[in-house]
Amino acid sequence: MKQWFGPSRAEIWRQISEQVGGQYFESGFLKGDKVEAAHKNWVITLDSYVLVAGKTYIPCTRMRAAFVNPGGFRFTVYRKSIFSGVAKLFGMQDIEVGEDAFDRDFIVKSADESRVRMLLSNPHLRELIALQPEIHLAVKDDEGWFATRFPDGVDELYFSATGIIKDLDRLKRLFDLFAEVLDALVDLGAAESGPANVRF
Repeated sequence: MKQWFGPSRAEIWRQISEQVGGQYFESGFLKGDKVEAAHKNWVITLDSYVLVAGKTYIPCTRMRAAFVNPGGFRFTVYRKSIFSGVAKLFGMQDIEVGEDAFDRDFIVKSADESRVRMLLSNPHLRELIALQPEIHLAVKDDEGWFATRFPDGVDELYFSATGIIKDLDRLKRLFDLFAEVLDALVDLGAAESGPANVRF
C-alpha cells in the first residue's frame, strides 16, 4: 500500500513532531490525531477536519495557535484565484502591501490596514507564506458553539488547506510560519508573549 500511496499521515506527522520538538497524539474517540509543538509560551497544534459540502466530504489540514490579542487585531491572507478579480469588482477588500509579487499573488484583508502592512513588511514572513501552494491564514475569534471557546481577549492564529498535508518540508515551513507570525505580532503590540492557556 505504501508503494502506491506513499507514507501514511500518522507516519509523516510523527516525523514532523520529532523535527519540531513536539508530540504526536494518536486519534481517539471523537478526536483525530494531532501534533502539538511549543514555540516560546504558545502551543501550535496541527490536526485535520472534514468540510461537508452537500454530499461531498473534503478532508482538510489546519494549524492553530491561541494567543492573547489585547487590541483585537485581525487579518486574513489567501492566494488569489480566477474569481478574485470579479470579487474585487463587487467591492471585496484587497490591501496592497507594496511588494509587487506578493500583491499579485495574494488577497489581504484587515480592518487595520497600516498594521497589516507592517506585519507583511517582514520579507521572511512573506517568503514563508509564498512557499505554501495553498493557504488561508488568519487571526480570528474562536470557532463557535461546537468547537473550542476562548476567554475574552484570546484569539487564534489559524491556517487551513484542503487535503491532508503529508509533505514534511511543507509542514516544517508551516510551523516556521506560525512561529514567525506570532513573534511579529508581539513586536507589533498585537499579541502578548504570555501563554493563552487554551488547548485544542
